[in-house]
Amino acid sequence: MLLKKLFRTLWHYKAQFISMVIMIALGVGVFLGFNIEWYSLEANLKEIYTATGFADYRVYNDKGFAEKDVAAILAIDGVEDATRFLSVNTSVKDDTDVIALTVCENTAVSGVLVMEGEAYDPDDPDGIWLSDSYAKANGIRLGDAMTLTYKAVEVTGTVKGLVKASEYLICLPDETQMMPDYTSYGFAYISPVMLENAIPKPFRMMMGNSLYYQINVKSSLSKEDFVAEADRALGKTLLVLSKAETLSWAEAQGEVEEGKTMGSILPVLFLAIAILTMVTTMHRIAANEKTQIGTLKALGFRDKKILCHYTAYALIIGLMGSVLGIGIGYLLGWFILNPDGAMATYIDMPSWRLHVPWFCWLVLILINVFLTVIGFMSVKKMLQGTAADALRPYTPKRMKHLAIEETKLFKALSFGTKWNLRDCLRHKSRSCMTLFGIIGCMVLLVGGLGMQDTANAFVDVFFDQANNYAVKINLDAENAKYADAVSLAAQYEGDWGAQRSVQIGDRGFGLEIYSVTHDRVRFADENMNLISLGDGGAYISSRIARKFDLRAGDTLSFSPYGGDENYTVTVAGVLRSLSESVVMTQAYADTVGIDYTVSSIFTNQTDVAPNRSILNTQTKQAVLDSFNTFMDLMNTMIFLLVVAAVILGIVVLYNLGVMSYTERYREMATLKVVGFKNVRIGRLLIGQNIWLSVLGILIGLPAGIGVLQYLLNALASEYEMKLTLGSATYLISILLTFLVSLFVGLMVARKNRNIDMVAALKTEE
Repeated sequence: MLLKKLFRTLWHYKAQFISMVIMIALGVGVFLGFNIEWYSLEANLKEIYTATGFADYRVYNDKGFAEKDVAAILAIDGVEDATRFLSVNTSVKDDTDVIALTVCENTAVSGVLVMEGEAYDPDDPDGIWLSDSYAKANGIRLGDAMTLTYKAVEVTGTVKGLVKASEYLICLPDETQMMPDYTSYGFAYISPVMLENAIPKPFRMMMGNSLYYQINVKSSLSKEDFVAEADRALGKTLLVLSKAETLSWAEAQGEVEEGKTMGSILPVLFLAIAILTMVTTMHRIAANEKTQIGTLKALGFRDKKILCHYTAYALIIGLMGSVLGIGIGYLLGWFILNPDGAMATYIDMPSWRLHVPWFCWLVLILINVFLTVIGFMSVKKMLQGTAADALRPYTPKRMKHLAIEETKLFKALSFGTKWNLRDCLRHKSRSCMTLFGIIGCMVLLVGGLGMQDTANAFVDVFFDQANNYAVKINLDAENAKYADAVSLAAQYEGDWGAQRSVQIGDRGFGLEIYSVTHDRVRFADENMNLISLGDGGAYISSRIARKFDLRAGDTLSFSPYGGDENYTVTVAGVLRSLSESVVMTQAYADTVGIDYTVSSIFTNQTDVAPNRSILNTQTKQAVLDSFNTFMDLMNTMIFLLVVAAVILGIVVLYNLGVMSYTERYREMATLKVVGFKNVRIGRLLIGQNIWLSVLGILIGLPAGIGVLQYLLNALASEYEMKLTLGSATYLISILLTFLVSLFVGLMVARKNRNIDMVAALKTEE
């Protein structure tokens, strides 16, 4: 009997049950999906780091390292393994593509993971182990011949393996490019034997057989201890970067941290709304079922059995929502983490398996227990007293006259306004939940659309305005003397820049020196306004300013790597920058006495002739294309946020709207009896929704801006974006939220046509 009643009751309250299942499914799905994303990424990254022996430290020396230097590093207590390492950008012969040619003496450190073909052989004289992503993008197969050129050196070999490498997990030529483009840039490993055969003997003799400018080290020592030991072992101060300062670790781990941050915001919002909606709805359903509960009690059913029966509704909702939510969570995780998905265009990993963190299952169990307890407590309250007490219909609490009702202002209000105001005060929980749903919808819309505005403003300032050039000419540091670089800059009517690595405290940063005479390079201040660099001091990126609590007028000291000099400069201003760097003019650098080598020229001339001083060229359009890929991925996420916001708004508001209709059923029947038309009653129902929508929009707008600012600080700090909201974002967010509320109000208002006045009014209140 009770089983049949279970299904009949489910059908009777199908709108509420379906909406609650959807809300629980959305809450669980978003929670599970976001946590699957970061946890799976972390697990899969760990696999490739372990498989390829990702180095903990990288030691650099522009004069190269000999074998004895590696032996000295290996002799340090706490160093597990080390290898000499070389990575240099080379050109593909008869093509414009660039390949990071890599040589690693000991592949147990910074090695490769062969995906197809032969195992890597450190003694192979002509084998090339090529990035499988680059090979796929360019139609290269095993057995194909390749020739890579660097200055006057040519390396010709056969592709014997397609590989992935943790050193090139995020394969970018420099910090100006935001997304990998495997059609034009990749990496390749060759053996030390092949390198020695390719380098002419006189050149090797001139270099003292030290072709390797880097030593990669696996060590459990802290950076401070390792730097001290390395300086002592090698007898000089060298540039040392920890894995946290490398692109392949910092950016990949940044994605993990971003996933954790997102997982602590959106899922909490969805779960909170789902659970609070469940609390309110189950209480109202139990109240509406009070007569049925009293009937069962009068027929002799024990309280325990009635409790179990009605508690089963909450359990069914929780289980159904959880099962659907698990499916949604896996789909969301797969959407982000799959070999052809959004993340795969950025991170080049071999494995994209999905993993669920253990605490997610614990949270799911606790959610279902909590929902079941909600159902239990809602029914237990209705069982209090005798069967006769339980048979009496649920009576809403009596409303006392408020002081405001005696004012002239309140008495001047229309009947509908007074009625809706009293209802909001009588049913505070339902009104608050409606308001919370509208605020949640608004936060998601403002956050998603605002992120798009912010990114568009970022592109406009940094790529369209600040980078006022068409081609960046990268110079060969060994062949391009200062006079040659200045002459080339004049020839191509361009500005030039120099870069060095410097140490501030115990961390490495970039030092950028510019000579701007043709307005090809511009700079943006903290307010995203373009400014000219002055000769009275150095400018620092906003990240450096935050880390060291610096502002204009302060002094900053740094030491270039590879030397014993220490420079103190005056901070002239703070810039927004793509990199963590100190920026100054050539004139100020000369005043301070900083030594530098010109590394690049920025020009609008696209026809660049070959020159011994020129290493390669990079077009501004190539950088823009990579950022457009990033924008496409972000637009997909924004679309999902907007869809989620609309679904959230419709489900929550419809569920609470139906609840409001049920609670005011007798009142609306009374209005119909005294002559109110269906249209007017519908306006009363819609009017309350509009009130709450306006209030929710007023609260949700600043809340959405606050959430977006938090996300920018937590997720996009490396891009130094400034929060920007366009008028269209405000308009679309407000209109869409308002239209969702109006649409739901119209759907609920149509129900008053079916009110049975006789049945409603014959019950005792």
